[in-house]
Amino acid sequence: MPKAAPPRPVGARRRDEILRIAMETFATRGYHNASLAEIAERSGLTQAGVLHHFRTKAGLLTGVLELRDKSDIDALGDGRPRGLGLLRHLVDTARRNAEREGIVRLYTVLSAESVTEGHPAQEYFRSRYQGLRTMVITALEEAAEAGELPATRDLPELANAIIAVMDGLQVQWLLDPAAVDMARATDRVITALIGVPLPPEE
Repeated sequence: MPKAAPPRPVGARRRDEILRIAMETFATRGYHNASLAEIAERSGLTQAGVLHHFRTKAGLLTGVLELRDKSDIDALGDGRPRGLGLLRHLVDTARRNAEREGIVRLYTVLSAESVTEGHPAQEYFRSRYQGLRTMVITALEEAAEAGELPATRDLPELANAIIAVMDGLQVQWLLDPAAVDMARATDRVITALIGVPLPPEE
């Protein structure tokens, strides 16, 4: 039998708990309206105790965003799918998001807040959107090179439209989950935009 993983140190477990509570608080209240005092109280710590693990409130926000990214990286597995496989992965991501409301709410609230002047997550989201656009454009180029799509010069516009649809569906789903099937709508819109069906789910 494989050996069980050793238990995480108390400090690491405490840090994880603070991040979980901060994620819930930022998702509910937004960054500016969430207070360190509330996060500390919910964690059973003083504000100084929270700042022992995260030197500033902005540092705590960075930790929360890194935790969110880790969940996406873990879901991606060993490597990025190529071509139309990446677009299928986006549909699968929309389906998975329907099972993790907290992370979707966090992303939606903070990405909207980040457009305000001086928001500490602004550069994070600017970089994230740049990375998403590049990833989708690359996948579309790969699909065209493989003969899966006709060649087109409109790849940046297609990528922007796909990302916009996914983000917009998240807002609608958070407001009325029963009315929105994010995966099905994402699949339908991507298929309409690129003009060919996506590969079947694995």
